[in-house]
Amino acid sequence: MPTLTLAVGQQAPDFELPDTHGTPVRLSALRGGPVVVVFFPFVFSGICTTELCELRDNIADFAAHGARLLAISTDAMFAQRAWAESEGFGFDLLSDFWPHGEVARSWGVLDESNGHALRGSFLVDADGVVRWAVVNPRGVARDLDAYREALTALADR
Repeated sequence: MPTLTLAVGQQAPDFELPDTHGTPVRLSALRGGPVVVVFFPFVFSGICTTELCELRDNIADFAAHGARLLAISTDAMFAQRAWAESEGFGFDLLSDFWPHGEVARSWGVLDESNGHALRGSFLVDADGVVRWAVVNPRGVARDLDAYREALTALADR
């Protein structure tokens, strides 16, 4: 099972991971605006596809709050690229493939026994502080309205 998940109010651990084209994306470089970090288990899987397609179809809700969406799995970037192209994702998919699951582990959402990320979502504010977090059990999709509520609460701070 994972280590302790990050708590609201903690500084988000910085990371740099490649996107689907190998371009590095560093969390700390995105300071100045909110970032939604979404860990998911596997590309091309049922619940993950449903969840990320829902995010894709509602990306305007994130954009309205100036939030950048980063989706992270332990899959290789080549598999992520094929999936992103087949689903038309307009947000970053980042590969935590090697060292395998290092970022998921640092955020407390790596399933160590199975080697994949859990369904953890985090809202990081402009200063790099976690302002909302949810980790769902295996097989349970996240609720889109929870993202909306977290973004609205951050805007109201």
